[in-house]
Amino acid sequence: MNDSQQQIGHWSETQAQLRHLLHTRDDPVAAFRHILKEGTEHLFERYDQGAAVDTLILARSRLVDMLLLEAWQHHLPVGAGAALVAVGGYGRRELHPGSDVDIMILLKDSEKENLSHAGAKLIAFLFDIGLKPGYSTRTIEDCVQIAGTDATVITNLIEARLLTGSSDLFERMRAATARDRIWSSEDFFAAKIDEQQARWHKFGGTAYNLEPNIKENPGGLRDIQMIGWVAKRHFDAENLHDLVTHGFLTEREHHTLLMGQSLLWRIRFALHRLTGRSEDRLLFDYQRTLAAEFGFTDEDQNLAVEQFMQRYYRTVMELNRLNEMLLQLFREAILLHDRLEPPVEINARFQSRSGFLEVTGDDVFRRDPIALIEVFNILQTHPGIVGIRASTIRLIREHRHLVDARVREDPRARCLFIAIMRYPGVTYAMQRMNEYGVLAAYLPAFAKVVGRMQYDLFHAYTVDEHSLRVMRNLRSFMVPGDAPGHPLCTAIARTIPKFELLCLSGLFHDIAKGRGGDHSLIGARDAWGFCRAHGLSDYDSHLVAWLVERHLMMSMTAQHQDISDPEVIQAFATEVGDSSRLDYLYLLTVADIQGTNPEWWNSWKDRLLQDLYQSTRSALERGLDNPQAQDDLIQQKQTETLRLLAKYGITREVCTPLWIKFSLDYFLHNSPDELAWQTGTILQTPERALPLVAIRPLTHRGGTEILIYTWDQKHLFARTTALLDRWGLSIMDAHVMTTDDKMVLNTYYVLETEGSSPVLDATQIRQIQDALEQELSQPEAPNLQVTRPVPRQLRYFPTETRLRFSKDERNHRTVMHLLTLDRPGLLAAIGAAFDTCGILLQNAKIATIGAQADDIFFITTADGAPITELSTLNCLRRETRSRLEHAADD
Repeated sequence: MNDSQQQIGHWSETQAQLRHLLHTRDDPVAAFRHILKEGTEHLFERYDQGAAVDTLILARSRLVDMLLLEAWQHHLPVGAGAALVAVGGYGRRELHPGSDVDIMILLKDSEKENLSHAGAKLIAFLFDIGLKPGYSTRTIEDCVQIAGTDATVITNLIEARLLTGSSDLFERMRAATARDRIWSSEDFFAAKIDEQQARWHKFGGTAYNLEPNIKENPGGLRDIQMIGWVAKRHFDAENLHDLVTHGFLTEREHHTLLMGQSLLWRIRFALHRLTGRSEDRLLFDYQRTLAAEFGFTDEDQNLAVEQFMQRYYRTVMELNRLNEMLLQLFREAILLHDRLEPPVEINARFQSRSGFLEVTGDDVFRRDPIALIEVFNILQTHPGIVGIRASTIRLIREHRHLVDARVREDPRARCLFIAIMRYPGVTYAMQRMNEYGVLAAYLPAFAKVVGRMQYDLFHAYTVDEHSLRVMRNLRSFMVPGDAPGHPLCTAIARTIPKFELLCLSGLFHDIAKGRGGDHSLIGARDAWGFCRAHGLSDYDSHLVAWLVERHLMMSMTAQHQDISDPEVIQAFATEVGDSSRLDYLYLLTVADIQGTNPEWWNSWKDRLLQDLYQSTRSALERGLDNPQAQDDLIQQKQTETLRLLAKYGITREVCTPLWIKFSLDYFLHNSPDELAWQTGTILQTPERALPLVAIRPLTHRGGTEILIYTWDQKHLFARTTALLDRWGLSIMDAHVMTTDDKMVLNTYYVLETEGSSPVLDATQIRQIQDALEQELSQPEAPNLQVTRPVPRQLRYFPTETRLRFSKDERNHRTVMHLLTLDRPGLLAAIGAAFDTCGILLQNAKIATIGAQADDIFFITTADGAPITELSTLNCLRRETRSRLEHAADD
């Protein structure tokens, strides 16, 4: 006896048990709930025993069938002019533990009034017993009218399956909604294509999301269902294998489709069981648990969860390829009725037909595997071609294994690949090469990162998707209008002599992820070898390898060092070496950050990188052997500041008494525009009006500037940061200075917590000012509490708090590097630790990388000296850890 027969026998016994309970107990709801609970537990036991998932969801459907049949008999009279119809996924007999049970009560027109009440009682009963019915009550006329204008309704009816009741009524409904009556094959196919495009757009057009929806994402279960719907509507196909009979799928492709569907079904079944509800999102909350459940274990360079997700991503990528191929075949059969234009010859191997590229014969790739590279170059060089014909996509997939070492070493293949990198359509070609598996075949190192995720909040895409997005971003800098938010990048990109070198650096910069060691160094070696093998000069090969090796250097310098310090700029300029390298590195850095996670790119990072670029270019133009003296830089800034202040009648004589109390670091850290605004604001504020709180939105730094000038007081930094946090503002930079006459001048640059520049109106500015002034006027009652909840995602990325101290001898201060889990109230807790240990804060560089806060604090003792006492450093370690642990517990 096979598994299906065993299950039929099991549900027959269960049905008999239910009927016995109904005859021996007074509470039918309890009887049905008992059977549903037992049946569900039985399915979970079989899942744990390794039963095939397709048998489990079919068994779930049979269990519900049995319950509905019994419920129908208890609520509707025998011979009623009605039918109970399963629709949607339940109609296909695909029912997961938490899925809605989609049903329709189909009524005769004459019975609509008589039976509507009984139908409503049935639906209420189904809710009572623990099912979640998605339901409708309709006549045949209702079905025709509603489905005639709603593609979703006709889609559900395509899946309709009679459960019980009038078969005649059911068949008349099927006939009335057939494609010769409403929704022709052409109209239905066009509507479903539009629906799929809108759904894909909702998910950013990629299956590679951090927390994918296994049903709705590109390559997800909905895409498989889409194929089934079109096949049923046009071909009257009963199942996916019928597409093999009709010549749309090969047996191998059908097997791939079923294996992909099976994995997604198993994940969905596990999700529903784990959450106890209809959950289709593969959230961080569940990824680790499911990875273990699916048998993955941590490895040195590859976490179990990363292996699990890579399997998922590679599966949906393959399903996405099949979906594209099948829908194109459907398009030819349904919309074009297989009437294609005559072919237009391109060369002996390729021709175009109706705007699509195809091979001239099925043996082209077998005879000359280099044509597998050539096809993507032709896509670039023939703008009238909009894509590749499905039949040729199939041949590419079937022959991609022929791209072996012999092909990779062939000079023709290498010339073609470099030609692809040089052509404007490089990003489209590379995306297609990746989708069809040719890029992984040509670059075996790239094959290792296909579908590879990094389990953190910072990297929003898999490594291969990220690399291609970086290349797309780079290309956008070259196209007028494609990068409106990056005028500097656009201007620089136009001066780049060899854009293909930049594209190659984007392709290789993360290619060594997960291979152990420093991926930048390993990737640089890969890039060097590739470039030399492909005929690039020694100079160009060195440049690409250098960009891959140093691709993180500019962002790390901008976000972790004090780029107002001339020595920092000089050291960075020395590392870069010349202006040409600086141009390449700047473009790669911007494209990389945006391609890592668009949500983490903001105006503040943009401004930081621009400032570092401009300062470094000035240093290079001045000459590395002629560094700018600190005194000269301060003098230049003061001169420009005085020029700006003169417009408001403020002279040097007025400024000098104030400036003489300020530290030199103050002038280094601020731009002339900031110096002029802060100086003018302080001079125009009488002492009786202190504390002074001034806010200037949308400064040239790309955020909002908040100035605080008041008497020195305890907990000032902690109180201020706590209040700003409570207002939903994220501090990107903080500069703290105590003047010679014991006044405090603090400046903060903030963004909203989502990362964008806050556009504050006059009322909001006044509210924040009032709140800060009130807080700072009550030093005896500090409020350091931040009750904003920790974002859900952060809870699944435990980060060990790490503190590191170093000396900044030239500036006579200590540098504290803090790496910890980002959380509300973090800076307030750090400020409180500083106060407890008698530490003064001079400057802070705030950086959030995914779930991690990676912050730099420039600190001194109370008398402004570097921290040398071990007891003080130990105090800071102890207080910081204690307060952060307490904040985490809260």
